[in-house]
Amino acid sequence: MKYGQSSSVHHNVVIIGGGNAGLSVAGRLRRYKVDDVAVIEPREQHLYQPMFSHVAGGTAAPAKATKPQASVMPKGVSWIKARVDGIDPLAQTVSLSSGELVSYSQLIVCPGIQKNWDAVPGLGEAMDSPFGISNYEYEYAQKAWKVLRGVRGGTVVFTQPAGPATCAGAAQKPMYLACDFWRQEGVLNDIRVVLVVPTPSLFGMPMIDAELERKVAEYGIEVRYSRQLVEVDAAEKTIQIAAEGTDGSRETLAYDVLHAVPPQSAPNWLPATDLCVDPDQGGFVDVDSLTLRHPRYSDVWALGDAAASFNSKSGGALRQQTKVLAKNLAAALKGKTLPETYNGYSVCPFVVSRSSVVFAEFDDRYRPMPTIPFWKGLAKERRLTFVADRYVLPWVYWHLILKGRA
Repeated sequence: MKYGQSSSVHHNVVIIGGGNAGLSVAGRLRRYKVDDVAVIEPREQHLYQPMFSHVAGGTAAPAKATKPQASVMPKGVSWIKARVDGIDPLAQTVSLSSGELVSYSQLIVCPGIQKNWDAVPGLGEAMDSPFGISNYEYEYAQKAWKVLRGVRGGTVVFTQPAGPATCAGAAQKPMYLACDFWRQEGVLNDIRVVLVVPTPSLFGMPMIDAELERKVAEYGIEVRYSRQLVEVDAAEKTIQIAAEGTDGSRETLAYDVLHAVPPQSAPNWLPATDLCVDPDQGGFVDVDSLTLRHPRYSDVWALGDAAASFNSKSGGALRQQTKVLAKNLAAALKGKTLPETYNGYSVCPFVVSRSSVVFAEFDDRYRPMPTIPFWKGLAKERRLTFVADRYVLPWVYWHLILKGRA
């Protein structure tokens, strides 16, 4: 769909963002017989971010993480290939970077999360060097395995950011995959592996922490708890870490390879829209965490990483959120009471070896919330959950979730 320089077009439902959240909720809305749904998304390629960890750790080819955006758009949904520049909730319009306007009857805001590589001094330069890698960008994930598989000694540092982040625990996954590979290659004992986490534990759930601590001990990983990356010197290949909110007591670590995950926030244009909880606290969209409707604008909804809901941000959380939001919006269009509430479910599959996963399922207070209630041992390290994470869930994602069927 093309828009001229003076175009102004209207859609019944406009969805900002064509990632997991946007496409899966669009597919559900079409299944619920909601007409005239449009998705605004500038990217030509759709990325399956959970696969980035496998790409970075050498257990999946990069091609497994991407498909053309046109091939995954739900049937009957219009695609506006453009970037969003702002939202005027009073005028019910979305402005595009080209200056064009799109008006709506209902708006769903799910543009995803923004990775702020420049928020840490020197981090951007480190990522551009041969020694900086990450599983949080497609390009860096491809680079990561090329670097990690060649390591035979020295120090490799992995960092996890403080504050809101998409599936924050995913920062650890390439570390476990690399350690298992180095052990198979017989060089693990020659490599110093350091993990920097901003929390006092590896995850925050006792049963999951126990599993991860066992793997950390098994691989001989040094953990710096309650610390975060505050500065990088790419030329000297050193980082500084410190406790949050402190100017002093910094520790300097030298590295041969740095795997980093940056601080994250909502996209820069969101804080100016009058939709956010607090523009100075990440700019996330204010939303009722139960109904996923905006508390001040009844025609605005939000889900996914850009929403200020209480749950841990993850792709797994979206499966519940898309169902709740789509059914509630469909009911609202008919003037009916909202029928669904989101239960705060989220999930983080920790890939802890090249053949096993620790499967963490939890609610918005980090209490266990297993999808198979009678199987209490699903959170234990298992090969079955590795097969699910690496092979089953990607198939479900491409063939069912993006079509609004799972």
